[in-house]
Amino acid sequence: MPPLKPYDSDLPYSYAPGVFPALELMKSAPERARRLLLSERAQGEGVEKLRRLCREHGVREEIADRALSRISGKQNCFAAVVFDKWQSDLDPQAPHVVLHHPMDEGNLGTIQRTLLGLGILDVAVIRPAADPFDPHVVRATMGAVFSLRVKQYDSFEAYRAEHPAHALYPFMLDGSRLLDDVCRDIQTPCALVFGNEGSGLPPEFAGMGQAVRIPHSDRIDSLNLSVAVAIGAYAFTRPGVGLNHD
Repeated sequence: MPPLKPYDSDLPYSYAPGVFPALELMKSAPERARRLLLSERAQGEGVEKLRRLCREHGVREEIADRALSRISGKQNCFAAVVFDKWQSDLDPQAPHVVLHHPMDEGNLGTIQRTLLGLGILDVAVIRPAADPFDPHVVRATMGAVFSLRVKQYDSFEAYRAEHPAHALYPFMLDGSRLLDDVCRDIQTPCALVFGNEGSGLPPEFAGMGQAVRIPHSDRIDSLNLSVAVAIGAYAFTRPGVGLNHD
């Protein structure tokens, strides 16, 4: 087997570090798995389940403490699965969440896990942005990324060219309508658009669709991106709103 390299966005493969994310990979997308890396200290029910799934799918197992330390940056990572990266096409009929230049790896991972929990499976990431396949992002998703359709675009225009029919709901501090008001009349299919952690969306997004504002007290200037996505996605998918995300 060729030696494994430290993660780089140009590599055709990445790593799912941690027993739980690795298990989610083996349950949701075992065809993408290539190698199971284990620590000599790996033990427990989760590890044995992971080893069993890898054997069933013909995934090679090897002891690789040094590689695990490099991948995770920690000494307590006991397992990882090497997997082939992929590019998904978004469902043209489903709701999308569009992330415009998200740069924080923890935010990107948390957002993906939250969206899976709320039933939104299609995520567009507009570059420049954190890499959805970086092992730190994969771990932050707790394996949710393997059940989502995530596609990266070089510009918002490129996303829009593929999905011109989606009604846009850009979330902005100066959005003209409050979130609860917007949710009374949602057009489908739709795309919830969120901006960078520091700068938000550029002003021109206000004219691209129905701008939305999440109300909060004046004691803060804005919400954390992952929190804003969670609030917005829940509001659009809660019972009675009518947004179909199956």
